[in-house]
This record gives sequence, C-alpha cells and structure tokens, in this order.
Amino acid sequence: MGFLNTILSTIFPIKCLSCGSGNTDLCEKCLAQFPEAERETARWIFPIYDYRHPPVRKAIWMLKYKNRKRLAKVFAEILYDKIIEELSDLYAMENFRDPVLIPIPLSKKRHRERGYNQIELICQEIIKIANLRDENLKSENKVLVKIKETEHQARIKNRSKRLENVIGTFEIKNSAVVKNKNIILIDDVATTGATLSEARKVLHTAGARKIIAFTIAH
Repeated sequence: MGFLNTILSTIFPIKCLSCGSGNTDLCEKCLAQFPEAERETARWIFPIYDYRHPPVRKAIWMLKYKNRKRLAKVFAEILYDKIIEELSDLYAMENFRDPVLIPIPLSKKRHRERGYNQIELICQEIIKIANLRDENLKSENKVLVKIKETEHQARIKNRSKRLENVIGTFEIKNSAVVKNKNIILIDDVATTGATLSEARKVLHTAGARKIIAFTIAH
C-alpha cells in the first residue's frame, strides 16, 4: 500500500487545495488564515471555520464526495485541539468527564453509495491523537443510527422545513452505552443545527447526561 501511494503521489502530486503548494492537502499557512465561524449557533455547538470560505467548502466536499480521505486526519487534528480547549473549562465547571465521541451517521443507502462515512473517519483519527497524547476519549460509531432517508439539508433553504426533514431520523441501538454519559457529537457542517439538535434529542431520551457538538464549519 505504501508503494502504491508513492506511485500515485508521483502521478497525481498532492497539492494544497487552497494555495496549490505541494506535499499536503491543506498547508498550515492556509489553515491559519481560514476565517473562523462567526455566525451564531446554539451555545452547545462549536464550529471552527466559516463554510462560506471557498477553500473550506471545497475541502469538506473533497473529503465527503471525492474519497480524499487524507483530509480526515487534517480536520481531526484541528477538531481535537478545539475539543481539548473547550473540555478544559467543561471539566471544572460542569463535571464533563470521560466523554464519548459519536459521529453523525449516514443512512444505509448513502453509506453504500459513498463507501464510507467521512465523520467516522474523522472520529477515528481524533481517537488516534487522543491515545498518543494520553487523553481519555473514546468513540462509538454504531450507537446512533440513521433510520430514515432524508433530503440533503443543504438543499432545503427554509429553516422550518429543515427541522421537519430530520424529525424521526435517528435512533439509539444500545442505550446502555450512552446512559449517564457525556457525549460529544461530531459533524462536518452545521447550518441551522437541525440535524445535531435531532441527534441530541434522541440521545437525551436514551439517558445521555450532557451533550455538546463540534463541527468543521458553519
């Protein structure tokens, strides 16, 4: 696999999606210059970048639809730092300890079509980083499941329609995993927050303690 990757990188050299420099999908200079998310979200949702910035939007799209799985590691490193930053306050103020990362799931149909869930890939990379840095984080990929095929939220402009679109979307497969646990939801983009809010509602019903969410962009 390493040899194949070397051959592929020679034929299709890796370039920064923002500035075009070599050897990385997103260079540190460009990442440092990406605008932060400034639009208002619910206080429990923590987005990092402004989705209106074209390179941010392109990078998420490439990870999501074009099999650019290397970007999962890039985004995981950014999300990990943000998570640890916020947890330092939550530990002390709200006893937010031993959190469980849960990725927003795809429907079975979309998972078959795409072949992977980019959010699961990001969570896997976050856990790898946490293990290396001796942080107590774990991830559960099969607890929150999507049971309803819905229209893409990005295609729905009306907020109330977005809320209606996700009602009844999720269910919990094993409530014992989340009961009395602190949960961190992970998603790529928060627009109105409807998807995250529906997931949060289902998790609370299953007995989860406190739930927060982190996204790449808003």
